[in-house]
Amino acid sequence: MKLFFAALIVLSHPAWPIGTHPYPGDPYIIINKEKNQLALIENGSIQKLYSIATGKLPELTPEGEFTIVVKAEKPYYRKKSIPGGDPKNPLGARWIGFDAGETDGRIYGIHGTNNENSIGKYETLGCIRMHNNEVIEFYQKVAIGTKIFVTKSKKSFDTLAKEKGALPFQEDQSH
Repeated sequence: MKLFFAALIVLSHPAWPIGTHPYPGDPYIIINKEKNQLALIENGSIQKLYSIATGKLPELTPEGEFTIVVKAEKPYYRKKSIPGGDPKNPLGARWIGFDAGETDGRIYGIHGTNNENSIGKYETLGCIRMHNNEVIEFYQKVAIGTKIFVTKSKKSFDTLAKEKGALPFQEDQSH
Protein backbone atom coordinates (compact mmCIF):
# COMPACT_ATOMS: atom_id res chain seq x y z
CA MET A 1 0.00 0.00 0.00
CA LYS A 2 2.87 2.38 0.83
CA LEU A 3 4.38 1.69 -2.60
CA PHE A 4 1.05 2.55 -4.25
CA PHE A 5 0.88 5.95 -2.50
CA ALA A 6 4.51 6.71 -3.26
CA ALA A 7 3.94 5.94 -6.95
CA LEU A 8 0.77 8.05 -6.96
CA ILE A 9 2.62 11.04 -5.50
CA VAL A 10 5.51 10.75 -7.94
CA LEU A 11 3.24 10.36 -10.96
CA SER A 12 0.83 13.14 -9.99
CA HIS A 13 3.44 15.86 -9.38
CA PRO A 14 5.43 17.51 -12.17
CA ALA A 15 9.24 17.57 -12.11
CA TRP A 16 9.10 21.36 -11.72
CA PRO A 17 6.32 23.89 -11.13
CA ILE A 18 4.02 24.30 -14.10
CA GLY A 19 1.71 27.25 -14.60
CA THR A 20 3.17 30.59 -13.67
CA HIS A 21 6.71 29.18 -13.87
CA PRO A 22 6.81 26.64 -16.72
CA TYR A 23 10.61 26.34 -17.01
CA PRO A 24 12.94 24.68 -14.50
CA GLY A 25 14.66 27.31 -12.40
CA ASP A 26 12.11 29.99 -13.31
CA PRO A 27 12.91 32.79 -12.71
CA TYR A 28 16.60 32.50 -13.55
CA ILE A 29 19.35 35.13 -13.32
CA ILE A 30 22.39 35.38 -15.56
CA ILE A 31 25.19 37.79 -14.72
CA ASN A 32 27.72 38.42 -17.47
CA LYS A 33 30.88 40.09 -16.17
CA GLU A 34 32.06 40.67 -19.75
CA LYS A 35 29.18 43.09 -20.32
CA ASN A 36 28.53 44.08 -16.70
CA GLN A 37 24.89 43.20 -17.18
CA LEU A 38 22.34 41.08 -15.37
CA ALA A 39 19.49 39.34 -17.20
CA LEU A 40 16.27 38.34 -15.47
CA ILE A 41 14.71 35.40 -17.30
CA GLU A 42 11.15 34.41 -16.55
CA ASN A 43 8.33 32.63 -18.36
CA GLY A 44 10.62 31.55 -21.18
CA SER A 45 11.98 34.98 -22.10
CA ILE A 46 14.45 37.61 -21.02
CA GLN A 47 12.28 40.03 -19.07
CA LYS A 48 14.82 42.74 -18.34
CA LEU A 49 18.51 43.61 -18.59
CA TYR A 50 20.14 45.63 -15.83
CA SER A 51 23.50 47.42 -15.82
CA ILE A 52 25.66 46.31 -12.90
CA ALA A 53 29.13 46.70 -11.40
CA THR A 54 31.34 43.68 -10.69
CA GLY A 55 34.78 42.94 -9.19
CA LYS A 56 37.80 45.21 -9.66
CA LEU A 57 39.66 42.06 -10.65
CA PRO A 58 37.96 39.22 -12.58
CA GLU A 59 38.58 36.66 -9.83
CA LEU A 60 36.83 38.78 -7.16
CA THR A 61 33.32 38.08 -8.48
CA PRO A 62 33.02 34.27 -8.41
CA GLU A 63 31.77 32.40 -11.47
CA GLY A 64 29.44 29.43 -11.52
CA GLU A 65 25.85 28.59 -10.69
CA PHE A 66 24.63 29.62 -7.26
CA THR A 67 21.40 29.95 -5.27
CA ILE A 68 19.88 32.97 -3.54
CA VAL A 69 19.85 32.10 0.15
CA VAL A 70 19.37 35.46 1.91
CA LYS A 71 17.34 38.61 1.21
CA ALA A 72 17.36 41.81 3.28
CA GLU A 73 15.81 45.25 3.02
CA LYS A 74 18.03 48.11 4.20
CA PRO A 75 20.94 45.72 4.93
CA TYR A 76 23.36 46.34 7.77
CA TYR A 77 27.00 46.70 6.60
CA ARG A 78 28.91 44.48 9.04
CA LYS A 79 32.44 45.36 7.94
CA LYS A 80 32.13 48.95 9.12
CA SER A 81 29.07 48.71 11.39
CA ILE A 82 26.94 50.98 9.19
CA PRO A 83 23.20 50.65 9.78
CA GLY A 84 20.80 49.92 6.94
CA GLY A 85 19.32 53.04 5.40
CA ASP A 86 22.38 55.17 6.25
CA PRO A 87 23.58 57.15 3.19
CA LYS A 88 27.14 55.94 3.94
CA ASN A 89 26.08 52.30 3.64
CA PRO A 90 27.67 50.87 0.46
CA LEU A 91 25.06 48.08 0.25
CA GLY A 92 22.27 50.48 -0.68
CA ALA A 93 18.61 49.62 -0.37
CA ARG A 94 18.59 45.80 -0.72
CA TRP A 95 20.78 42.71 -0.31
CA ILE A 96 20.21 39.49 -2.27
CA GLY A 97 22.86 37.05 -1.04
CA PHE A 98 23.92 33.89 -2.83
CA ASP A 99 25.96 30.86 -1.79
CA ALA A 100 29.15 31.31 -3.86
CA GLY A 101 32.24 29.62 -2.47
CA GLU A 102 30.11 27.60 -0.04
CA THR A 103 29.23 30.79 1.85
CA ASP A 104 25.98 31.54 3.65
CA GLY A 105 24.75 34.37 1.43
CA ARG A 106 26.28 37.09 3.58
CA ILE A 107 29.58 37.40 1.68
CA TYR A 108 28.53 37.55 -1.99
CA GLY A 109 25.39 39.24 -3.15
CA ILE A 110 23.51 41.48 -5.50
CA HIS A 111 22.90 44.80 -3.78
CA GLY A 112 22.25 48.49 -4.22
CA THR A 113 24.93 51.11 -3.79
CA ASN A 114 25.75 54.50 -2.34
CA ASN A 115 27.97 55.09 -5.40
CA GLU A 116 25.61 55.16 -8.39
CA ASN A 117 28.50 56.18 -10.71
CA SER A 118 30.12 52.76 -10.21
CA ILE A 119 27.42 50.96 -12.18
CA GLY A 120 28.74 49.59 -15.48
CA LYS A 121 32.30 49.46 -14.12
CA TYR A 122 34.64 46.95 -12.49
CA GLU A 123 34.77 48.42 -8.98
CA THR A 124 33.53 45.96 -6.38
CA LEU A 125 35.29 43.61 -3.99
CA GLY A 126 33.26 40.73 -5.42
CA CYS A 127 29.58 41.59 -5.15
CA ILE A 128 27.25 42.69 -7.91
CA ARG A 129 26.02 46.27 -7.55
CA MET A 130 22.83 47.67 -9.04
CA HIS A 131 21.22 51.10 -9.07
CA ASN A 132 19.13 51.41 -5.90
CA ASN A 133 15.82 51.95 -7.70
CA GLU A 134 16.51 48.89 -9.86
CA VAL A 135 17.59 46.62 -7.00
CA ILE A 136 14.34 47.49 -5.17
CA GLU A 137 12.33 46.43 -8.25
CA PHE A 138 14.50 43.34 -8.83
CA TYR A 139 14.28 42.29 -5.15
CA GLN A 140 10.50 41.88 -5.50
CA LYS A 141 10.89 39.60 -8.54
CA VAL A 142 13.25 37.00 -7.09
CA ALA A 143 12.79 34.62 -4.20
CA ILE A 144 15.09 32.63 -1.97
CA GLY A 145 15.96 29.54 -3.99
CA THR A 146 16.30 31.38 -7.32
CA LYS A 147 19.32 30.22 -9.32
CA ILE A 148 22.04 32.62 -10.50
CA PHE A 149 24.62 31.89 -13.17
CA VAL A 150 27.68 34.16 -13.11
CA THR A 151 30.03 34.06 -16.09
CA LYS A 152 32.39 36.10 -18.21
CA SER A 153 31.40 35.39 -21.79
CA LYS A 154 31.12 36.99 -25.21
CA LYS A 155 27.97 34.92 -25.84
CA SER A 156 24.56 36.59 -25.93
CA PHE A 157 22.19 36.29 -22.98
CA ASP A 158 19.84 34.37 -25.27
CA THR A 159 22.53 31.75 -25.99
CA LEU A 160 23.61 31.52 -22.34
CA ALA A 161 20.00 31.11 -21.19
CA LYS A 162 19.34 28.37 -23.73
CA GLU A 163 22.49 26.55 -22.64
CA LYS A 164 21.31 26.68 -19.01
CA GLY A 165 17.79 25.50 -19.92
CA ALA A 166 16.15 28.80 -18.93
CA LEU A 167 14.95 29.48 -22.50
CA PRO A 168 13.58 26.97 -24.99
CA PHE A 169 15.79 25.97 -27.92
CA GLN A 170 14.31 26.77 -31.32
CA GLU A 171 14.67 24.12 -33.98
CA ASP A 172 16.60 25.27 -37.05
CA GLN A 173 13.99 25.33 -39.81
CA SER A 174 16.49 26.09 -42.62
CA HIS A 175 17.18 22.52 -43.73
